[in-house]
Amino acid sequence: MNKRDLVESIAGNAQITRVQAARALKAFVDIVQTSLVNGDRVTLVGFGTFAVLHRKARRVREPRRGVTMEIKATRVARFAPGVELKSALANSRGTDR
Repeated sequence: MNKRDLVESIAGNAQITRVQAARALKAFVDIVQTSLVNGDRVTLVGFGTFAVLHRKARRVREPRRGVTMEIKATRVARFAPGVELKSALANSRGTDR
């Protein structure tokens, strides 16, 4: 599902126009992004939690050349699924890719 499909699904389920659904989705994404940039968590009970994970700097070996490289410390977005989402996925008969 891409963004267009998601907007159409939101519009159909909420019985609003596609323009309104697109605005709502954009607002949601902007709020989550701003919260994560500020170091906050966003929790949607049952669905999951968006949070920031701090990765330490580390050394790795590039296998092709055998060279040791330094990877800088970074912050990455993380999503942890909630209980209801985990349960829905466990009980679904979706196709495995």
